[in-house]
Amino acid sequence: HADRPEIRAVRAEGYGQSMRYSKTLDRNLLYVATAMREGERLIAVTRAALPVVFLDEQKQAIQWRMAGGGLVIAALVGVISLLASRKISRPIEELRIGAEVFANGELAHKLAIPDTEELASLAEAMNKMADQLDRRIRIVVEQRNELETVLASMHEGVVAIDTAEVIINMNQAAANMFESERDKAAGRSVQEVVRNLELQNFVHEALATDEARESDISLFTPGEAILNIHSSPIRDGGGRRIGTLLVMADVTKLRRLENMRRDFVANVSHEIKTPLTAIKGYVETLVNQEVDSKGDYERFLGIINKHVNRLDAIVEDLLSLSRIERAVDVAESPLEFKETRIGDIIQTAVQVCQSRADAKSISIDRRGELDLKARVDATLIEQAILNLLDNAIKYSENGSVVAIDVERRNGATGIHITDHGCGIAKTHLARLFERFYRVDKARSRQMGGTGLGLAIVKHIVQAHGGQVTVDSKLGRGSTFSVLLPS
Repeated sequence: HADRPEIRAVRAEGYGQSMRYSKTLDRNLLYVATAMREGERLIAVTRAALPVVFLDEQKQAIQWRMAGGGLVIAALVGVISLLASRKISRPIEELRIGAEVFANGELAHKLAIPDTEELASLAEAMNKMADQLDRRIRIVVEQRNELETVLASMHEGVVAIDTAEVIINMNQAAANMFESERDKAAGRSVQEVVRNLELQNFVHEALATDEARESDISLFTPGEAILNIHSSPIRDGGGRRIGTLLVMADVTKLRRLENMRRDFVANVSHEIKTPLTAIKGYVETLVNQEVDSKGDYERFLGIINKHVNRLDAIVEDLLSLSRIERAVDVAESPLEFKETRIGDIIQTAVQVCQSRADAKSISIDRRGELDLKARVDATLIEQAILNLLDNAIKYSENGSVVAIDVERRNGATGIHITDHGCGIAKTHLARLFERFYRVDKARSRQMGGTGLGLAIVKHIVQAHGGQVTVDSKLGRGSTFSVLLPS
């Protein structure tokens, strides 16, 4: 066997190995040879042979053991990884669920603090964030509620409009002025909510300038209402113009009062100037001795006396109005309310007017519940009935009848004075009780009226907490009704 590869390798290198088929054993064998030396001298070679099938079996057994060990290790690693991942993922999942709770608005919820230092810091940060958000949201809600309360309690209408003329928000007062629903108005254009050209032009001009604007506009919903509108720019935090704010006040009564005041001043001036001019002219004529006859002299004095009496009547009626208005203030001039029989008051008024009625052959018919009693200031109520009765006699035809009816209506005492005179056109009824307002100016002055009689009646009745109304048809007569609370 000296020529075998493993023997030759031993001689050359001291160790040899070879795998080959053995014809003797009829199988593959693995040969291993090693040298036996004595000093440096090779004295023998030892060779061992082992069937390869045995090695394959051992190798396969080792592989199976390794595979089994690998599977066991993989299973152990998987279980350990699962446990570790669950330990890590469970706090993360709890944080995720907690974040969803925060997102749903439940900011009072508190996250549990995990054992892991990093996740514990995250949970504490999220809890702190939720506390801050909850505090800031509560502040914002409180501020919004305060603003809503202020806007809701305002009598003025407030409307916020963006640069595209779309309504951002409005308070209930503005919705009432526009006769629209507040919730439905937001997000709609001004033109959709209010079809008013004056308002649309004002909004357009307000958005075109950075300066505040003010104007009066008229709305018809269905009656006429006058609104005083003030605009000011709306800016965001960066100072950029984002719209305009309209503040609207209903000044209908104020404007009407201003008109009435102007009319009153003009009417007073006219009513006083007319007799004064006549008096001045006649006095100058008399002073300059331009009157030749005693008859003309006496006629001029009569005219002067007539105009002086007219001035005296106007001043007296104005003073009466002033006294009645002051009478409303109990501390200054209290009314003397007493339980009084209405029939007695009417009787006194009729006695004063009887001579005028007799001069026109007019009969005064008193009827109804004359024994009714009411708590009134008898002197003032007598003056009111006297004024109404005097007017009824003035404007009634000769030989007609003026009726005074007394009744109890809806818990109130009603006094109705009806004439069958010329009547009053419907267009005049709304202003009939204004000072110096006359339906027929020429005829009223000719009959000696001051234009204050009905205004005095209205103030007397209002001072008693009642109301006065009129129902009239042109050519058929009028009925004035005084309703006094029981």
